[in-house]
Amino acid sequence: MKDILVLYYSQSGQLREILTNLVRPLELDENCTITVQEICPEESYQFPWNKKDFIQVFPESYLQIPKPNKSIPDAVKNKKYDLIIFGYTVWYLSPSIPINSFLKGDDAKVLLKDTPVITVNGSRNMWILTQEKVKRLLVDCKAELVGNIAFVDRHWNHISVITIVHWMMGGKKTKYLGVFPKPGVSDKDIKEAGKFGLIVKKYLFQENFEQLQETLVKDGAVRVKPFLIRSDKSGNHIFSKWSSYIYKVGLKSPKKRAKLLNFFEYYLQFAIWVFVPIVFIIFLLTYLPFYGRIKKDIKYYQSTRLR
Repeated sequence: MKDILVLYYSQSGQLREILTNLVRPLELDENCTITVQEICPEESYQFPWNKKDFIQVFPESYLQIPKPNKSIPDAVKNKKYDLIIFGYTVWYLSPSIPINSFLKGDDAKVLLKDTPVITVNGSRNMWILTQEKVKRLLVDCKAELVGNIAFVDRHWNHISVITIVHWMMGGKKTKYLGVFPKPGVSDKDIKEAGKFGLIVKKYLFQENFEQLQETLVKDGAVRVKPFLIRSDKSGNHIFSKWSSYIYKVGLKSPKKRAKLLNFFEYYLQFAIWVFVPIVFIIFLLTYLPFYGRIKKDIKYYQSTRLR
């Protein structure tokens, strides 16, 4: 028998659906026992977001400042698993606050220690450096990262910006204005998530995960767009400045924090619609000179290694 724990936080429910389909091949095997455990913050984050709450979480989210979660039940926490499938989402280029809080807490150190972990992220498209942050937190928990699967919105970057706002603020995963594509991970990718579960099952019963990530990548589990590496790095640089300043000011003056967050919201729109296209042009102009480095970056970010 193989004991598998599915551990996740999903605000909108999309990631929960992905994980349900992904583990179905394991669930249907009589030699597998699946335990599903949701990570629950003490103060829940409502979905859909309202505008104020969405911008309010920016500093703490990016800076990875933990907030209290409800404890994992002892029956789940004190059991040793053959594999943990760990699902997370991205908030402001960092793990969501509930996920970050869990990974920095005592429950994670008990559950994840010396246990094979497969990360599964569901995001718009910029997940690459968030995964690096998750890798470091898993190392702190003495977990063994053996695989990663990334489910993303495949549409053009600025199209996905428009559609994701429609979904996050409206709560309905529908076509904006009836003409834009549906937001988030496609229905097709969600329905076909089980193909990765079959791969995971194979290596689980071999009791050797050494080639798992390579096989997952060959089957399309991690698609890395070079331009998004550049965008992710630029975004992290900008967010680090804004978040640190807003958080520091907010400790002394909540009113000034609110004003700064309001200003940051306008800046974010400017960055998306003006700065990102400029970054894209620079990327195109430097693509050939840096082609060798780009290929190495893609290979690294598709792996489970940590620099």
